[in-house]
Amino acid sequence: MLYFMKLQVISALLFISAITTVNGDAYFAIFNKNDYYSVMASQNIDAINNELEIVKTSTIVNKNAYEGTLLMTKAGLVKKISEKISLFKSGRQKLESCIKLDTQNVELHFLRLMVQENSPPIVNYKGDLEKDKIFIDKLFKTAPQDIQQYILDYSKRSKILNAKDF
Repeated sequence: MLYFMKLQVISALLFISAITTVNGDAYFAIFNKNDYYSVMASQNIDAINNELEIVKTSTIVNKNAYEGTLLMTKAGLVKKISEKISLFKSGRQKLESCIKLDTQNVELHFLRLMVQENSPPIVNYKGDLEKDKIFIDKLFKTAPQDIQQYILDYSKRSKILNAKDF
């Protein structure tokens, strides 16, 4: 009986912690990679802001990499130059710190490749593009199945990645 009560309390706490607010509206905020990659592809600033809130309140592994990639993507969508620069720098620092901690993570290199491929030359963030491409090509088959699918989906619109290389 005591075990069952503890289980109920833990379940209730998890339920409550999964709720967050965005623009005053409460909703369930559970990180979902499918949603994350859809938002990244959408280039919709409202969707990116909502996904940022989900990532910020989550406890996922590589949280900073996901947040950093969203921030850099958002930088390309905002109007003010100062905000663009601030968002991009902050996002870059978050993503790069994750890559330094987990250098063999295919997904992290893929996230960086996506940003680098789409970043303007003025931000000078293309230095690892070819290295990341080679890394992804080489380790593609070792990546989890969902990451392989995200890479394949992205390769259809990428000028750098080609599905034939995997």
